[in-house]
Amino acid sequence: MTSRKNTSNLHVPEPLNRPGTTPDFSDLHMPDLVSDKTHTLPRPDPMVDAYETENLASGLVRVLTLDGRAKGPWNPKLSADTMRLGLRNMMLTRSVDKRMFTVQRQGKASFYMKSLGEEAIAVAAAMALKDTDMVFPSYRQQGLLLSRGYPLRDLMCQVLSNAGDKLEGKAIPICYSSREKAFYSIGASLGTQMSHAVGWAMACAYKGTDGVSCSFTGEGATAEGDFHYALTFSSTYRAPAIINIVNNQWAISSFQGIAAGQSKTFAFRGLGFGLASLRIDGNDFLAVYAAISWAAKRARAGGGATVIEHFTYRKEGHSTSDDPSKYRAKEEPDAWPLGDPVDRLKQYLILIGEWDEKRHEAQEQELDAFVLKAYKEAESFGTLTTETGINPRSMFEKVYEDMPSHLRRQRQELGI
Repeated sequence: MTSRKNTSNLHVPEPLNRPGTTPDFSDLHMPDLVSDKTHTLPRPDPMVDAYETENLASGLVRVLTLDGRAKGPWNPKLSADTMRLGLRNMMLTRSVDKRMFTVQRQGKASFYMKSLGEEAIAVAAAMALKDTDMVFPSYRQQGLLLSRGYPLRDLMCQVLSNAGDKLEGKAIPICYSSREKAFYSIGASLGTQMSHAVGWAMACAYKGTDGVSCSFTGEGATAEGDFHYALTFSSTYRAPAIINIVNNQWAISSFQGIAAGQSKTFAFRGLGFGLASLRIDGNDFLAVYAAISWAAKRARAGGGATVIEHFTYRKEGHSTSDDPSKYRAKEEPDAWPLGDPVDRLKQYLILIGEWDEKRHEAQEQELDAFVLKAYKEAESFGTLTTETGINPRSMFEKVYEDMPSHLRRQRQELGI
């Protein structure tokens, strides 16, 4: 009989939090959040050598304290008007999510994904970039589109897959696309947008423009080959790209430790490719704005790509098809130590005398009414419970410039 005494054992990472347990985040490389030392990470010149960002990749860049102050060298010192706009865009994103989640539960849409708790990442990024910088989103960055002024009705029609859908029902709900808003088509395949984004950035550099690509993926998709291909090409060709990892702790039901393996942080992976890397508080609007601005300046100056890990938390299920109570502690969302992005920016604005609870409540009501009006317009084009108005023939059109013979035969067989 062969002895297993000196053989290795397969290691399968397990989360600390499961249903019925007390939430515990001690394994997440989180600094002492109440210490002022967490706001003293240096903000180096954007053209710093990539390997000199190691402390930024292993630490946590923050601006907003948990008691509502703004501190440290990363403070972008935005105007009150800019911060109020950021707050409004985050609240708008949250209001749209709330409405469309309800619509899906009513059976009027087949699917939806909320960004609750992650709004600061998309909204601050959109505001820090130029409107012409191409964004390559994953499926939880609807705040990018909304911050760039995309018509609410058009966004909702896409979710409803009705006659008003600009994509004519060819993409599943939440897979938005807008050339006019420099918003690359969302794909249902995880991680593919990372390579596309780097290719777009390389083309900008080749043409001599100042364009920057800004891509987003979840921490789970960093285990995909596309993520590593993107980092390799970014490093080799010094592509003007910003590669964002949204670490919201859960890849559907798999906790972040599955994709992380033994790595210290997800941002740390960028260092291995010779890329500047930052790990930031993803629930801190000001920190996200500062990090994206820093990375964009570096990219435009020829410094190459930056990897940014946004340390955040997915407050609700992965999608409307998911039940998080099956795999994580019920109390975990409320126990997340970095708070809520909307509440934190609101608290800071109140502290400096640029906002108050009455104005906040009024804006919330105004946005809910605005969203409801847009939804009524979108609903008039059809829902799953009514006639959508989309001609089945359209599924064969606008896919190939010259339709292949096998598709022509299929269309003829359907009699359309």
